[in-house]
Amino acid sequence: MTILFFARRFYPLIGGVEKHVLEVGKRLVKKGHRVIVITEYEKNANKQNQQSLPFSATIEGIEIIRIKAGKEGRMKKFRLWLRLLRYLRVINSVDVVHCHDIFFWYLPFRFLFPLKKVYTTFHGYEGNNIPNKKAILMHKLAEKLSFGNICVGDFLKKWYGTKPTFVTYGAVDVDTQRTRNNKQKTDKNIIVFLGRLEEETGIMEYLKALKEISKKYQKLQLTVLGDGSQANEAKEYAGHNKLNAEFKGFVKNTDNHLERASFVFTSRYLGILESLVSKKYVLAVYNNEIKKDYLQMTPFANFISISKNSNEIRDQLYKYLSDEKLKNIKISNGYTWVKNQTWEKMTDTYLKLWSN
Repeated sequence: MTILFFARRFYPLIGGVEKHVLEVGKRLVKKGHRVIVITEYEKNANKQNQQSLPFSATIEGIEIIRIKAGKEGRMKKFRLWLRLLRYLRVINSVDVVHCHDIFFWYLPFRFLFPLKKVYTTFHGYEGNNIPNKKAILMHKLAEKLSFGNICVGDFLKKWYGTKPTFVTYGAVDVDTQRTRNNKQKTDKNIIVFLGRLEEETGIMEYLKALKEISKKYQKLQLTVLGDGSQANEAKEYAGHNKLNAEFKGFVKNTDNHLERASFVFTSRYLGILESLVSKKYVLAVYNNEIKKDYLQMTPFANFISISKNSNEIRDQLYKYLSDEKLKNIKISNGYTWVKNQTWEKMTDTYLKLWSN
């Protein structure tokens, strides 16, 4: 079978969707399928790469086509559709088209190839915002014009009215974690932040909590793995308040940092699952009602701390720093759940979806 994935960003760029498509794609290749990814060309790759990525490449057996769409704006979708016309033969030749959020890329071709099987994975919501009517309408349109869909998170049913064919929360590479040579011991004083430095991921709330709790636990160290629009503000705050915080920027391989940490600050599914499989205690924060449901309407909600502000994060840190036994019970329960959330299982979900 030949599968065409549409994804706005793709590996080697760093992110949840980027990794999701890569991990599923390479396992499909190993099963004997042909996988093509059409993605957007990004010059300098948003600072994650120092050189422009090629327009075509093959990674892990996955064929990659990158297209230039130009600047953001109303005309961007029309430029995308014009570029995609060059690949009509590719679209026509595949057995399955699968869109990762960006169904609108494929919208005109849905009517050009009405019998072509097309599916959608809904990975999340619009950044830091409560969905407006337009966002909900676009989700419903993608759902209605798709032959089936995968929702990453049960909250999508509540906020977008989506009727999922399958619901998932992401996956992890359990075998790699099990066989890794753990040379570094866990340090109870080390905390790692995973994610983009944005309001939505709560970087400033975590730093405020660290400021307060460091008054009692002076040996606490924070390693920040990520970058974003609040990077300068976060660094200035940490410096001004003399916090023991190190900012590493984007890091492709977070394993070594996670191995040493005892706690992880993260509020996105991929970061949470990777922390759980590494047997770390997760503290997540939300700043609006949809993010609250994003975190609480999950199978792992009882295995992590979910807070709405820095005061609650601080209190949760106090609780689990002083009660090692309770923390270990939560970690153990989280690991028991997450060890079954493998990329192989995720890949099988896609195959089941396409075979329905």
